Amino acid sequence: MAWPWRVGAAMAGAALVLGGCGSGADDEAAEPSPTASSRSAAASGAASAVASPSSSGGGTTSLTPFEADPARVPRTKRQAEALVEAVVLEPKAWGAGFRAQRPEASTPGTVAVLDAQCRWERRTLPGSVLASRSRYSELPGTAGKGEITATAAVTVHTTVAAADEQLATTLEEPLRCREQQVRTDERISGLMSTGSPYGQGGNTYADDQVVEIGSYVTGDGEQPYRWYVTRLGTVTLAVSVKGAAGYSNAELNQYASRATAAMLDRVQFELGGKS
Repeated sequence: MAWPWRVGAAMAGAALVLGGCGSGADDEAAEPSPTASSRSAAASGAASAVASPSSSGGGTTSLTPFEADPARVPRTKRQAEALVEAVVLEPKAWGAGFRAQRPEASTPGTVAVLDAQCRWERRTLPGSVLASRSRYSELPGTAGKGEITATAAVTVHTTVAAADEQLATTLEEPLRCREQQVRTDERISGLMSTGSPYGQGGNTYADDQVVEIGSYVTGDGEQPYRWYVTRLGTVTLAVSVKGAAGYSNAELNQYASRATAAMLDRVQFELGGKS
């Protein structure tokens, strides 16, 4: 399976497009947001719906790189929680030297939400989400290099439409909040986003994908920050990487693309579909 190369090429292309769009940071991104509050035709575009009994009206069919076994698509919170735990990346899956952050995972039964004041916070799962989980990893600094931090998140939605709405909201958020508060002394700025539905922008591996780039700003300065949200059917995957001194944008993109490809592979394995 050539997913790592395909995903990496598509992400690199998206970053180049964003990097040439105007002002802002060098190639970077945003904090995972597994919820949705608005829709955008631009985000869904030609995005496809995977046939499954959990989609509205018993399922729809259109162009897609993956078709799940309907019997294995989660319908209950328990089934969704099992899928999330099987798919979300553990630290070692990011690569040699990665370890868990503290805390190492999100609070069960919550999702990250960008509120009306452009601040990130965790809230109880909405009715459109069966389960969601984030794991936080880090690559400690070494001689001449700083510490990379990374997040992998998996969310299982009740319907394809709900999952698609997450991608639409993700695409719109930088328009509403070009600067987003993560913690009291940490923020993401200069955000830009682009969407690549299946069959567009080199996306041959997912129903839809949104890439955001920006700068992660702390008291120590700014670092590149990238965020990728990818959808297969009712499942959305989010990967974010905050750069550090001594790492190129290409290296950060490689970490993110490999993480995304690994979780895509796990979704296909767990749902028993064919591609």
